[in-house]
Amino acid sequence: MTSGSVTEPTHASNVAGRPRGAARPPRLAGRSPEGPTEAAIWTHGLGKRYGDRVAVDHLDLQVPRGTLSGFVGPNGAGKSSTLRMLLGLIRPTAGQGYVLGASISHPARYLGRVGAMIEGPTFHPGLSGRRNLDQLALLRGIGGRRRADRARRVGEVLAQVGLTERADDRFTAYSLGMKQRLGIAAALLPDPSLLILDEPTNGLDPAGIREIRALLGQLASSGMTVFMSSHLLTEVEQICDHLVMINGGRMLFQGHVTDLLSAEDPRILMVPERDDDARRLAGLLGETGLRVEIDLCPGPSCDAGVGERHPVVTAHAREGVAADLNRLAMRAGITLRSLRTHRPNLEETFLRVTGEIDGDLVRFGRTPDGSVPAVGAGLDPAQSRGGAT
Repeated sequence: MTSGSVTEPTHASNVAGRPRGAARPPRLAGRSPEGPTEAAIWTHGLGKRYGDRVAVDHLDLQVPRGTLSGFVGPNGAGKSSTLRMLLGLIRPTAGQGYVLGASISHPARYLGRVGAMIEGPTFHPGLSGRRNLDQLALLRGIGGRRRADRARRVGEVLAQVGLTERADDRFTAYSLGMKQRLGIAAALLPDPSLLILDEPTNGLDPAGIREIRALLGQLASSGMTVFMSSHLLTEVEQICDHLVMINGGRMLFQGHVTDLLSAEDPRILMVPERDDDARRLAGLLGETGLRVEIDLCPGPSCDAGVGERHPVVTAHAREGVAADLNRLAMRAGITLRSLRTHRPNLEETFLRVTGEIDGDLVRFGRTPDGSVPAVGAGLDPAQSRGGAT
């Protein structure tokens, strides 16, 4: 692979292969392009095939230095293959990439400055956590040949991940969460400039997740770049300032988390007292020029403030017009059971952009291709109450 001049990728063109019914992801605003030497991770046209299957498809990736970046996508989206290519574990079949300014075709030039935990961490079962880390430090030449220097560094990373009190227990006695902590400690041994973590909070209880969240925030604040994959989107939303979202091996979005969320329309959710009024209300709102959708709420998962199954009329409108919409409904003789404003969080945005539709919503009120019926094509309440197949 050779380097060369490239053009800035247009992300609107990177949505080919988007599942039918999924909306086009928002354009990223305000991102300054970084070249292969400025970014912590940079790829252009990166691809990986396994026979006829395309795992990663022309991925243009930029992870700025000093950020805490989340790497998200559905299962099979290409996240693991991407991480393995960046770490030199597998070779790409197309494109080029740079990590900390060095080409991924020569991983030995940068791996000494990278710490990584990919999939579940594996250690010698008969050794303690401390002894396992000591052996890893010895193999990697961390702390030199002096045992005291290695022991000091091992003690530091054990303290960072909260394992000091259990450091001398055998690895076999560790819970899944403790094994995850030890894996992160091993990744921190070389005091890396770039930390790559695959599902770092897997198996942790809520208290452990908070501790790891705080640790990763501290590492990013110190100037370390953290690039982590995670299926816990609430955690990504809370701790990451940069986001990379892929699906089908292709880029859907990259940039600041706030850029993605601010591009989402606020929503006003209305549940009429009488189910039969839902279509009439949707028609009234549609006449004002608002984009309106109807779903049959299958329960609290609809987040509409009701616990029973009722049609929910969703208007995409700024939050300040909720009172006006309530008055419009009242003038039409429509009493609302519930009215609330809502701005989609990262999980909801992720489901929309990737086309991953909740099973209840498919069964109650979504069309077979996953889209939401528009005004005038609303649900037949009688059919909906019976449950569509």
